[in-house]
Amino acid sequence: MVQALRHPAVEDRPVFPAAEVPASALLQKLEAFQDLSAEARKAVSRLVASAKDYPAHTDILREGEPADGVLIVLRGFACRNQFRQNGARQITAFLLPGDHCRLETGLINRMDHTISTLSPCRVARVPSEALQAVVRQHPAVRQALRMCILINEATLREWIVNIGCRTAIERIAHLFCELHLRLSSVGLVRGMTYDLPVTQTDIAVTVGLSNVHVNRSLQALRKQRLIALSGRRLTILDWQRLSELAEFSPSYLQAERRILNG
Repeated sequence: MVQALRHPAVEDRPVFPAAEVPASALLQKLEAFQDLSAEARKAVSRLVASAKDYPAHTDILREGEPADGVLIVLRGFACRNQFRQNGARQITAFLLPGDHCRLETGLINRMDHTISTLSPCRVARVPSEALQAVVRQHPAVRQALRMCILINEATLREWIVNIGCRTAIERIAHLFCELHLRLSSVGLVRGMTYDLPVTQTDIAVTVGLSNVHVNRSLQALRKQRLIALSGRRLTILDWQRLSELAEFSPSYLQAERRILNG
């Protein structure tokens, strides 16, 4: 019997500081690709106004449940994952602040995977009708969301290459480089440091390694002075060497386009 994560128990008390603007990460991500009018920004902010807070290690949507609307992560780390009948788990995508997960009404009736939190998260579930109304009225929002979908598809292809062709240390180095750029695009990197609220087990089931192999690879990256880990915070000490080790190319993230638009 598959042991899934616990089902959501939504917190009445906010997990995150009230001063933070809930839609900021989403708006920042969209505006990396398209300039949004003041009206479009307000419309996007209204879409996520009813976001809810979820504890870490909670299933937001489970495999087999109805698929409808779109999930938008505003705070924290979430993931797509799938379970084998023996309980083995594979993370197939990280969902970071500003990321959305489209659940196509009428095309997919039931979830074929589970969406879970890795850390405390704030997540909005937006009805398809509400999203369609916004993208009809604001074509720039539609175009930006389309770019996000294309990048998600490219990222999945890169993850397949990561597991299939790279060594253990290269896989982890590549993941750390990717996370740096993705978090940087929504203003969540300070210098070369970012929060990494995941466990070694989470990393293992992301890159297809055992916990022991992940631990050894992390130790090797530390010894080579490529990274530093303090609690759940990662600092990249030498970006050039780390990215060369991973053969990391940011083109699949459209990083150059984001920099130009920024």
